[in-house]
Amino acid sequence: MKNFCIFLLFSALFFSCKADESNRLIIWTDRPEFAFYVEYFNSSQDLYKAEVRYFEFPSRQLSESGDQPDIVIAGWLNSASVRNFFRPLDEFFEIHGLDSSSFYSSLLSLGQFGDRQLLIPVSFNLPSVVFSRDQVNVSANPFIMELEEIMTGAKAFNTISSGSYTALGFSPLYNNEFLYIISLLFGAEYNELFPAVQSSPISWNPVALEAALFWFEDWFDNGRDGIRMEDDFSLRYFVNQPDRLINIDRILYTYMDSSGFFTLPEERRMNLSFRWIGNNQIIPISDGGVFYGIHRRTQSGRAAEAFTLWFFSEETQRNLLEVSRDKRLNEMYFGVAGGFSAMRTVTEQIFPQFYPALIGHTAPEIFLSPPGILPRNWTAIKDRVIIPYLNDRIRNVDSEIRSLESRINDWYRLNRD
Repeated sequence: MKNFCIFLLFSALFFSCKADESNRLIIWTDRPEFAFYVEYFNSSQDLYKAEVRYFEFPSRQLSESGDQPDIVIAGWLNSASVRNFFRPLDEFFEIHGLDSSSFYSSLLSLGQFGDRQLLIPVSFNLPSVVFSRDQVNVSANPFIMELEEIMTGAKAFNTISSGSYTALGFSPLYNNEFLYIISLLFGAEYNELFPAVQSSPISWNPVALEAALFWFEDWFDNGRDGIRMEDDFSLRYFVNQPDRLINIDRILYTYMDSSGFFTLPEERRMNLSFRWIGNNQIIPISDGGVFYGIHRRTQSGRAAEAFTLWFFSEETQRNLLEVSRDKRLNEMYFGVAGGFSAMRTVTEQIFPQFYPALIGHTAPEIFLSPPGILPRNWTAIKDRVIIPYLNDRIRNVDSEIRSLESRINDWYRLNRD
């Protein structure tokens, strides 16, 4: 905080001759928590006044509205159609004292283009497999549960009576995000193509995708009968939440990302534990992580610089976590901006003080694999094309279905911007 106050004094003196500079700061975000963060910033000093405007998709708002914020804090900002709205932020590391080694290097690199740091990562989430705390021997690794461990443990837990499951370890079909995560773990490597090539906005590794689908085929070794039995089990028992089914030994595992797990009510989470989902000691970072950019045409440079240095400090993020806990905001929003802080020092050293379940389970940086650079409409592509394709391939292993290429081409033809 001392360094931040010195910066405020310096900037006020240095920029006092700039009549066109505004002390009012407009922030666009898709994270509701920033209304609270900005209120905290405004109360911490009296030189600048920040204001938050919420949009479901700030990246789309930037491209389509023509309006101009000062700062944008949201997902999908590093796509090719959006990132050029932002000015380089290298000065914060080279002059103003931000330490690049305090950040997860793989996340920081997602905001680098050419030799410029256009965006700074804010937060991210990780996929996890959740199970009963009583399952003390579920995995020898304190960080990762490998895919083969998930399959072996789940199948050993299965109980069949009269041709139906009465207990089911786990089903890949019960969570669409899990299907997608498996494709990442096998190296599908979805990436943006800009400009689009051959009527497709993305590329992927088709060999790796086939390997993922083969893993699913191995899971359902009973073919259609196995899938039918799992569907029947879902209809019969999934009137309850998966974590409740774990507590009554109806299922062994369920999938959640880190935000979902740590915002479960305490009385439901207290009997649960988790491991990060991995393959060959690789944990995929969930896509859609939050990034931070300063608009290239901002008229509030001093205020933007002040807010940036204030927000990206360990002291500030610790204070935000503490006040969030005291106000019980952590029951709705996990961590910093809905996830682990992209500041490695904050996540590794400070988060376990507020989330004790992380003690001994905070994933080392070496295990983390970042997503590719994805188009700003990636959520729509994933939900409407990628995941339906994976479901169709798994459920119709012996039938001919439309290729992923043709599905993406058709979607892009109807939905290109």
